[in-house]
Amino acid sequence: MKPSLRTPAVFAALALAATAAQAQEPQEAGTFGKWTAYHYTTQKGPVCYIVSRPVKSEASRKNVKRDPAYFLVTHRPGEKVRGEINTIIGYTFKKGAPVTLKIDGTAFTLFSTGDGAWSEGPATDRKIVAAMKAGRTMTVTGISSRGTRTVDTYDLTGVTAALKKIGDLCKMR
Repeated sequence: MKPSLRTPAVFAALALAATAAQAQEPQEAGTFGKWTAYHYTTQKGPVCYIVSRPVKSEASRKNVKRDPAYFLVTHRPGEKVRGEINTIIGYTFKKGAPVTLKIDGTAFTLFSTGDGAWSEGPATDRKIVAAMKAGRTMTVTGISSRGTRTVDTYDLTGVTAALKKIGDLCKMR
């Protein structure tokens, strides 16, 4: 059974793009390997994103309880945003602790706030998205507010096709 990507955590990430009153419910646009594409419309225009869950999660302590983790890439052409990456980790990050994103050995440092992490900006997002398209495996390593180190592993199978789909749905003007 395929795990549902329609959880409150995914929708909470979308709050950055629009409030519930302004946006319609995301519609699935297809599943491509381990990635699913979604789209919806806000008052500022279309929003499209791809999302995946880790294929493996490891923690430095046993019996760690956390909400599901996700990795997203979002386009918001009405706001001139293309390929914004972020992760929702399923716990509150330790304040000030860096988050490491590795794609086939190439490392990027993300900043965290609450249970989410982002890159420094569009130039880094573009590098990460390019690495995702060329890569096979991606890991996100973080430290919880309780000091637990986690490593989530994502399969990048289908990411290029999923990105193409949202690129077609959310063209920049």
